[in-house]
Amino acid sequence: MSRVTLQTIADRVGVSRMTVSNAFSRPDQLSAEMRRTILAAADDLGYVGPDPSARALARGTTGAVGVLLTESIGTAFLDPIAAAFFGSAAEGLAPTGMAVVLLPSTSSEDTIPARDIPMDGALIYGCAGDYPAVGWLVKRKLPLVFIDSAPVADASSVLLDERHGARLGARHLLDLGHRRIGILTMNVGVRAELAADPAAAGSGYVARERQIGWVDELTDAGVTPVVMEVRDNSEPYVSEGARLLLAGDDRPTAVLCFSDLMAAAIVKAAEELGLRMPEDLSIVGFDDSPLAQRVRPALTTVQQDFVAKGKAAAAALTSSISRSRAGLPPAPEQHRILVDLVVRDSTAPPADGRRANPS
Repeated sequence: MSRVTLQTIADRVGVSRMTVSNAFSRPDQLSAEMRRTILAAADDLGYVGPDPSARALARGTTGAVGVLLTESIGTAFLDPIAAAFFGSAAEGLAPTGMAVVLLPSTSSEDTIPARDIPMDGALIYGCAGDYPAVGWLVKRKLPLVFIDSAPVADASSVLLDERHGARLGARHLLDLGHRRIGILTMNVGVRAELAADPAAAGSGYVARERQIGWVDELTDAGVTPVVMEVRDNSEPYVSEGARLLLAGDDRPTAVLCFSDLMAAAIVKAAEELGLRMPEDLSIVGFDDSPLAQRVRPALTTVQQDFVAKGKAAAAALTSSISRSRAGLPPAPEQHRILVDLVVRDSTAPPADGRRANPS
């Protein structure tokens, strides 16, 4: 059987080759009936469409965008925060017709997805700028949007108002009367008083911003928190950190947590010690993930709008790609997503006899 081409289909339908090409690449140029007729003829002849590589070369665009995740792809989708963001971003990109390509942050010597996969731009979710994959995307001079990570020159960013959210949680505990307050957060470390320079505590952008917010609010009230830093936001690190933070007779009466997952670990550790919540221990999470309402008691937490964040990221990337295609210089935008405190059952005033006088 001879090779089926656009001209083969054109001859079958009795139209020009350009009309057949438009049926696949510019459907708005044809009536719905004509396009159906052409596609039916193509299907009958066993033609699946123009070669994607050739079409990309002709257009100067791949029709695909990448999403670079901090963790492995499998691990990321076990995180409800990452999954909620990705779902919203993908929905926001859907009207563009561009395909979404998931990029692992790791690579082998032979295959580097961030370097090798054709794409028109990329969303970089929560990755530090020193990730090799981020470096490859920057070198390619692709339109980029950074989400939950330090902004990069000539790239747009979508950030939560992390410091404000952290301050809301800390202020809530202070208003309830707590003065012995712990913090369970990211980054390798041991239980210690917070360093004099809070910006030096932690290498991750989100962890640093939240820590600055907590410490600023507590310091303004004359309270010095006890900080427990853990390697990352997963077992067994968070459980061990939670146990160490609550060890000893001088344990905190309240804990501010980097995430709802860490808050759940504090709940479990407190239960093992026979503590009542919130009577003996108040807990504040961050994110308002689905876990926040499954934990008992339900978590007081800082709520972020996953849908707004994903849609803002998609819109920023679409805008950047459009400028790139038009030959215009980058016009980086910074979108800051507002947060709010949701008060539930995990916080209350400290128990009688445990409340310290404000300093």
